Amino acid sequence: MITVHHLENSRSLRVLWMLEELGLEYALKQYPRDPKTLLAPPALREVHALGKAPVLQDGTRVLAESGAILDYLADRYDSARVLSPPPLPADAQERMDYRYWLHYAEGSAMPPMLLTLVLSRIRSAPMPFFARPIARAIADKAEKGFVGPQRRLHLEWMERRLADSPWFAGDRFTAADIQMSFPIQAAAGRGDGLDDKPTLRDFLRRIEQRPGYQRAVARGGSLDAPRGR
Repeated sequence: MITVHHLENSRSLRVLWMLEELGLEYALKQYPRDPKTLLAPPALREVHALGKAPVLQDGTRVLAESGAILDYLADRYDSARVLSPPPLPADAQERMDYRYWLHYAEGSAMPPMLLTLVLSRIRSAPMPFFARPIARAIADKAEKGFVGPQRRLHLEWMERRLADSPWFAGDRFTAADIQMSFPIQAAAGRGDGLDDKPTLRDFLRRIEQRPGYQRAVARGGSLDAPRGR
């Protein structure tokens, strides 16, 4: 039996979505966030040493990291290649694109989104009144000089990709789109949002209409304001 350790309102929703798309049965163990810190509870450390979600248990196997989990599920359970490209050399370009976006989501796209969140928390964090202007000035300078430009650079890169291709790996929906959903959803609620990114907004509309995504949300809860792990 597959068990998913799922943190509320987090990127681990993608694992539930992948399982729903593949039509696999699974047990769900949900964890609430700490109401003050918004971090994962200590109980998750009993499942994995880092105490973060998602964690997937499949028999004696314990896997962490969303990209590794989606990759594992595709290799083990997607024999019909519904969500993954055929093995090499059948379509080398599709597989290369699939691998790229599967890893790009967390490796390159998410850091600017997380930094945006950190800076927003610095601006609103409780502190002595005399320190507040200094903290906000540092946060504003980091946003203007590095974080904002990096966030916009990556969003423009994603926008261009989906302007050329209906899905990230090519002409059909794959696990790469599931993995890419979180940074785009995170961007929608942070910084400049997606007001000037019609293709990315359309991507979110299309994925949220998928029955598999809706079933995942029904079981794991909605992703109201994407946060950390």
